[in-house]
Amino acid sequence: MVILGIDPGIAIVGYGIVEYKNSKFKVIDYGQITTDSKMDTLTRLELVYKGIDILLKTYNIDEVGIEELFFNKNVKTAITVAQARGVIMLACSHNNKKVYEYTPLQVKQGVAGYGRAEKLQVQQMVKSFLNLKAIPKPDDVADALAVAICHAHSNKLEKTLKNIGRYYV
Repeated sequence: MVILGIDPGIAIVGYGIVEYKNSKFKVIDYGQITTDSKMDTLTRLELVYKGIDILLKTYNIDEVGIEELFFNKNVKTAITVAQARGVIMLACSHNNKKVYEYTPLQVKQGVAGYGRAEKLQVQQMVKSFLNLKAIPKPDDVADALAVAICHAHSNKLEKTLKNIGRYYV
């Protein structure tokens, strides 16, 4: 299964594309989609949409995992990030990709085994799971890879539960 993990944002959208097969990860690509703060919001959202659309058309993505919005005190920033998240999900829908959403707590749990893990601990686990030489930078990229790992682990658990006749959500 090829998974696109996304850490949504308006200035930086982190993405990570991994293949998960036989309980092993293989990195396909990772990086960021960036927009300039001097651009108007509509242009920035269009760039985010087009960037995700290109990724979905370039790679044979099976499923998409995206981090849910963590609301902070800056309402204006939260709204623009939510708008970016919306166009990301729209690009996925236009490309017939199912989107799975994860809270930051779920991502930490899925990667580090502890929902309150420190950021550095999660980043080290990403590096380890993916056999990378260094922690990907910026943090948004490492976070996107963590979402992809979380989705792989969540999806495996879901299939296991279905196979034994018990399905819990």
